[in-house]
Amino acid sequence: MKVFQPWQLLLVALAGWINRQQQGVIVYIQEENRVLKNKLKRRRIRFTDQERTRLAVKGKALGRKVLREVASIVTPDTILAWHRKLIAEKWDYSKRR
Repeated sequence: MKVFQPWQLLLVALAGWINRQQQGVIVYIQEENRVLKNKLKRRRIRFTDQERTRLAVKGKALGRKVLREVASIVTPDTILAWHRKLIAEKWDYSKRR
C-alpha cells in the first residue's frame, strides 16, 4: 500500500479546488448563453467567417463528447462541420494551378 506524501495530498486538494472553480465558470457561462439565446427568441444568429473559424478551432479541440455538454449557441455537428470546411479550404490548391 502506497502512502502519500503531504505535498502530494496538498497538490491533489489544490487540483480539486481549481477543477471546482473551472466547473463553476463553465456552468455560469452556459447559463448566460441560454439567457442571451432566449432573449433573441427564434431569430437566427448570424456568424461572420472569423467567428465561425474561432468556434470551429476551439470546438474541434474539445471534441464532440464535450461539445454536447457545453455548446449552447450552435450544435456540435455544425461546429465540427465548420472545422471540416476550414481544413478542406486549407488543403485546396485549385487556385494555384
